[in-house]
Amino acid sequence: MDKPGKEDPSDLQMSDSEKNSGKQPVTACLLSAAFFGALGSSFIYGYNLSVVNAPALYIKAFYNKTWIERYGKHIEAETATLLWSITVSIFAIGGLLGTLCVSFIIKVLGRKGTLLLNNIFAIIAALLLSLGERAKSFEMLIIGRLIIGVDSGIALSALPMYLGEITPRHIRGSIGQFNSILICLGVFTGQVLGLPELFGQESRWNYLFSFLALPAVLQLCVLPFLPESPRYLLMERRDEAAAERAFQRFLGKKDVSLELEEVHAEARAQDNLRAASVLQLLRSPAVRWQLITIIITMACYQLCGLNAIWYYTNGILRDAGFAVNIIPYITLSTGAIETLAAIVSGLVIEKIGRKPLLIFGFSAMAVFFSLLTVFLNFQNSVSWMPYLSYVCILAVIASFCSGPGGIPFVLTGELFEQSYRPAAFMIAGTVNWLSNFAVGLLFPFIQEKLQSFAFLVFVVVCILGSIYLYAVLPETKNKTFTDISQSFAKINKIPIPTPGHEMELVLSIRPDSNGNVQDIIKMESSF
Repeated sequence: MDKPGKEDPSDLQMSDSEKNSGKQPVTACLLSAAFFGALGSSFIYGYNLSVVNAPALYIKAFYNKTWIERYGKHIEAETATLLWSITVSIFAIGGLLGTLCVSFIIKVLGRKGTLLLNNIFAIIAALLLSLGERAKSFEMLIIGRLIIGVDSGIALSALPMYLGEITPRHIRGSIGQFNSILICLGVFTGQVLGLPELFGQESRWNYLFSFLALPAVLQLCVLPFLPESPRYLLMERRDEAAAERAFQRFLGKKDVSLELEEVHAEARAQDNLRAASVLQLLRSPAVRWQLITIIITMACYQLCGLNAIWYYTNGILRDAGFAVNIIPYITLSTGAIETLAAIVSGLVIEKIGRKPLLIFGFSAMAVFFSLLTVFLNFQNSVSWMPYLSYVCILAVIASFCSGPGGIPFVLTGELFEQSYRPAAFMIAGTVNWLSNFAVGLLFPFIQEKLQSFAFLVFVVVCILGSIYLYAVLPETKNKTFTDISQSFAKINKIPIPTPGHEMELVLSIRPDSNGNVQDIIKMESSF
């Protein structure tokens, strides 16, 4: 997968001030891996969250037309509702299937190889979804949604793992937020392309699904020329030469001996270098609280209520007096706010940290959900109240994307060392997709019973999530994977492993050729 070739001189140049700072510059190679990796992965996931909204009426009409041509009668209302529900919800089922198989694929093909293989699912899904109308087969649309769900399930596990392993620790959070930023950009792109002037018409809706192939093809054109994860190459493939080349290109320097030694030391600190199974991960006391933390964080990611907010947006805008034909343009503000908040989060995450952003995000969502509940109850009695309700919706979206929208994926890669990481992503992904499915299944019933008070359920989820994260989660900013694992040693009630101390000594203090100890800052590993 990794094509060695010759190092790009622009990747290997570094000023004296950067060498002395102990932090390498962000290289073109690293940015390309982050952007194109996310473009063919998380962007497609985000796009599929919004792309079915605009053509929903046209797709339902296509189902009815196909039914008439096959059976000579109109489709019954119950059957039409069932087919549409399957079309929407099968995406989450596909996501779960993709998550369950990602651990095996990563073990065989590696991180980059898995991302490349995953593009095949996206291209097949694009063909099925865009040609279903011409073939007069709604089954093709349903199967296409299932396959693009598989693509998303694999992507949301493989991409954060790849980004976390190729990035120096002082920018690991910022690069990891490419996942969240491209998800939000995908949602926004789906909203824009779904406008009536573009593809949101009865004669063009199938082109919305043809667009799915474009980011997949772009990733296929670029990613093969970028390196595989050096940690994977060294710890699992035992290919030190390829790992060294990968480190050199990602870090932009020739001497990567310290980075290689850190990975070697991490390997010595682990009892088992082989990838642990899900059962082994569940049984291991050394990662018990890391696992609990990821499960709770991922559950809160889906159960905090952001998906449910879309049920109210159009209704609130109608009540505010906006014409029905301009509501699609106003709702573009939700996608724009999502993307902007995710970008700001990526810019500040290394200064503020993961823990404060998560707690702030969930706490702010609790506040704005509470205000939204109040405003919704006075919406019919005060003429300007719907405007405040819509402001609250935008604030909830911004709060979510400021931290909870992307950091859970970053944390999943950071809280576990190499051997546990694939199984951890499998469990985190399973919780993610099951929670997603549960919200879609249960929220309509909750909303029917509680009406505008339904958002108070999400207030409770956000508050409980914030309390747990404040009490349990350590800050992971600018820490090595071994340091992060050791920070859980006390709560896991296990002794701090001595190989960790060995690694600190190896990486922090090393004599030069004359036997003198060099400056610790200069000798610090970037990973």
